[in-house]
Amino acid sequence: MNEALTRTQMLLGHTAMERLARSHVAVLGLGGVGSWCAEALCRSGVGQLTLVDQDEIAPSNINRQAAALHSTIGEKKAEATARRLADIAPTCVLHPRVARYEAATREDFFSTRYDFIVDAIDLVSCKLDLIETAHQRNIPIISALGTGNKRDAQQLRLADISQTQGCPLARIIRKELRARGIVRHPVVFSPELAHAAEDGTEAPPP
Repeated sequence: MNEALTRTQMLLGHTAMERLARSHVAVLGLGGVGSWCAEALCRSGVGQLTLVDQDEIAPSNINRQAAALHSTIGEKKAEATARRLADIAPTCVLHPRVARYEAATREDFFSTRYDFIVDAIDLVSCKLDLIETAHQRNIPIISALGTGNKRDAQQLRLADISQTQGCPLARIIRKELRARGIVRHPVVFSPELAHAAEDGTEAPPP
């Protein structure tokens, strides 16, 4: 047993740890949600991770993204995240992909079979295509919805898309999924209203 995972095994048990070690999870979008999700999965013993993001690390990412450091500014998020995770769990098989998931790249992305998909994509059209395709192929998927400019982590909810409220992105996704015949889909969302700066001068960047 990997000594770094002994405490996790005490919590989850040997059978669960073996299942995690055999699992391949794809995380799409390595921003303030996806980057930490990828790190948590890595630290929990997931055996294989595909990390998808086309963007580079910018100074404005440092306040909230796992791989964003002054030393990594200008690097591709997928590559910087993979390097960080390799140092955390050298046995985890990592597949960084500097690319945007979209309809044009769908078949290439789904040429690999995943056990689970984490959707942390910002762009609605890409998000919808990913969700619809995962449902068509019976691959479990969860989506992160709008959390930008929100402060109260206690308002985060795990729910079905049909139970969301107070989240403009959830409203759009729910309507579009229903038009595609998808009425059930797990999401993480917050009903908290987005905040502007307290002095009223400028809203924080997304």
